[in-house]
Amino acid sequence: MGIAVENISKRFGHFQAIDCINLEIGQGALIALLGPSGSGKSTLLRLIAGLETPDEGRLWLAGKDATRQSVRARNIGFVFQNYALFKHLTIAQNIGFGLEIRSISASKVRQKVAELLDLIQLSGLGDRYPAQLSGGQRQRVALARALAIEPKILLLDEPFGALDAKVRKDLRAWLRQLHERSRVTTVFVTHDRSDAMAVADKIVVMNKGRIEQVGTPAEIYNRPVNAFVMGFVGPVNTLPSSSNIFQTNTFGATNSQIFLRPHDIAIEIGASTSTVAVKVNRLTHLGSEIQAELALDDGQVITAHLTRERFDELQLAPHQQVFVKPKAAKLPLDYSI
Repeated sequence: MGIAVENISKRFGHFQAIDCINLEIGQGALIALLGPSGSGKSTLLRLIAGLETPDEGRLWLAGKDATRQSVRARNIGFVFQNYALFKHLTIAQNIGFGLEIRSISASKVRQKVAELLDLIQLSGLGDRYPAQLSGGQRQRVALARALAIEPKILLLDEPFGALDAKVRKDLRAWLRQLHERSRVTTVFVTHDRSDAMAVADKIVVMNKGRIEQVGTPAEIYNRPVNAFVMGFVGPVNTLPSSSNIFQTNTFGATNSQIFLRPHDIAIEIGASTSTVAVKVNRLTHLGSEIQAELALDDGQVITAHLTRERFDELQLAPHQQVFVKPKAAKLPLDYSI
């Protein structure tokens, strides 16, 4: 089922949560609503679900006006940030709850619950209670309960928020696989760019109740439309165009600020006509990458990311003098230079 949001606005008192948003989500898509706290992403999710009513605009589901349609009539599965599992019900009873209130026969409920337990890789745990499961397992149960009613749309509010790094990574991969099997139109809210990049087909970047950009993870990262998107979806050095790191390069920028990703800074041991001298202030090991904090002669500090192989080749050390040059840079309105 496709979703179309048409000129929708929503206020809470004096706070403009959603400000005249337009958005189309194709059938079977997997979309992330990405933004900081207060950007309106959860409000937009609740408007799609029917848990909030827009002050202005219309919502279309499968080409039909659903603006005033009831929550139940929309046939949407919603997974809340805190899972909202019933503590007094077993896992199987939690999953089958939505079917039972729809007066589905007990045999069909058991069959569907068994299928979903297998799908979420929790077969044999149907008799346990939520308190007996890990956070990642409870999240999968919440997803299974939402899927039990065979929704046309699945909405997830911060599905990875309360999980540790290892479980978070595993659940991202599992959710991606689940979507490929079910092909249910799925929209999830997150403030973590890594979640959005790892899972979504497309990302909707939101800020202050508005949509800043819609695109694939690669488009959002490589071709941000403005300074906010550039800074929110990845680490960035913001430098004045007068910085001496640009003086030996032919960028020809007249803007007051230039953006430079840490991985777009090349570090060399020897000087050349296209490099400037810097001092290594600090080295931070980030697993597969090394982050180098570098001080320019004019006092500005930038960060650069190196692969472990490149770091081993250079043999960098704190207080060492090295030489850098930008490999790529961006202007505030995504004019590559």
